[in-house]
Amino acid sequence: MANLTNKTGGAGRTGRTSRTSRRGRIATLLGAVAVVATTTLAGPALATPAEPPAHGGGITGQAPCPDAPEFTCGTLTVPLDHSGRAPGTLDLAVALSNNSSPPKGDLLFLSGGPGQSSVPSIRQMAGKLEPVLKDYRLVMFDQRGTGRGALQCPGLQEDMGSSDLALPRKQSVADCATALGPNARYYSSADTVADIDLLRRALGDRRITLDGVSYGTIVAERYALAHPSRVARLVLDSVAPQSGFDPLDLAAMPATARVLRTACQATGCTTDPAADLAATVRRYGNGAQILSALTGYEFIDPDFGAVPEILHEAAAGQPAKLQDFFALVHQVVDAAPAEDLSQGLHSATVCADGHFPWGSTDTPVAGRAAALERTRQRLTAEQTWPYDPATATGLGSLLVCLDWPREPVPPVPPAHRKLPDVPVLLLGGDRDIATPYELLYEQAELVHHPEIVIVPGAAHSVQNRAANPAGRQAVYDFLLR
Repeated sequence: MANLTNKTGGAGRTGRTSRTSRRGRIATLLGAVAVVATTTLAGPALATPAEPPAHGGGITGQAPCPDAPEFTCGTLTVPLDHSGRAPGTLDLAVALSNNSSPPKGDLLFLSGGPGQSSVPSIRQMAGKLEPVLKDYRLVMFDQRGTGRGALQCPGLQEDMGSSDLALPRKQSVADCATALGPNARYYSSADTVADIDLLRRALGDRRITLDGVSYGTIVAERYALAHPSRVARLVLDSVAPQSGFDPLDLAAMPATARVLRTACQATGCTTDPAADLAATVRRYGNGAQILSALTGYEFIDPDFGAVPEILHEAAAGQPAKLQDFFALVHQVVDAAPAEDLSQGLHSATVCADGHFPWGSTDTPVAGRAAALERTRQRLTAEQTWPYDPATATGLGSLLVCLDWPREPVPPVPPAHRKLPDVPVLLLGGDRDIATPYELLYEQAELVHHPEIVIVPGAAHSVQNRAANPAGRQAVYDFLLR
């Protein structure tokens, strides 16, 4: 398949920071950063001990990290069930830079997913944030169900790897739910928010700065809403709404047309990739597979260089390159072990958190498929173009939760709540399909004084992946202000 075999890359909507040796070529764009709104607010107060140690007595077993001895690793022990009704604890891996008394306190970096590990990426992330690490101590931790404590669902891992949208087999979903059993309910975002507050206390912080990417932005937003007095600053990179990911992914569909046309204009292609995408979906009915592949491929090449030709040929009835494209993305981009990104944790969290066409995961399974079909019938071509309504109701994570066993779920957080009045930087790329910047602007409406930076030529996970350094510079300026 022309122009694809030498490119390797990252993963779906995860904002992953590992596996960088597989990224291959990332196109370099030289466009200037677009700063939409800038507000300077007072910096955070210094982090000071204010509360008793966290559950388990703080971070235990501190020693040099095995694979990065210039950093310190340890363990935070948290309750399995924060309500205390169910017994048991979880040991979460924590990694820290060694500047123990930084003037601006601790900076907690939250990885994506849900399901991505963090601790193995401490050295890489410290390199990205090096200009601020004289003023902050970098903290990373493996959220419950990730990393060395990854929830294991081998079939689902094989089907979906690091993708949110790849299509799972029904048997893989059933096997995963059986393997996790009733404890799956304890892996929601609400549980992770509670873990973060225990981590903050274990660190001895009165307030903490959060830097979240992709799913990490949801966690950061929800932490800020749950503990507004405990947040100093927020960096939200590749922003997802505080309400969680839309299971129908309706923002990504029109954004695909914008992104492909923008990339096409930048590279001088002579076709209309959005029109060809619409024609391909009409011809083959494979919109969910295309959206999944494009969402992964943005990590390989934010220019989507080979995609217009692939779609143009498929629209004309020649799908061979498109099939090769699907195989490449699944093999190179989506493939990931549970220790890198756990699909078991991803499924448990998304199904516990989500509000679906049938309601929540506490809705009886028997009526879910009919409710989903009613939703498909109500969707219009205008809402889903250049895809079709069947694309919206055929995405991987949605189908996992369609068949997920009924279980109690946490209360749904109130929608559209203003974040606390602290400095907030919202960072995005104009080539991001996974969390398109339309979502960023929606979340900005819930920020008192948003600072918005859109980086031309950047796809998902700007701090980690963008060739254009303007986004990282915006983070440095914001954190050091």
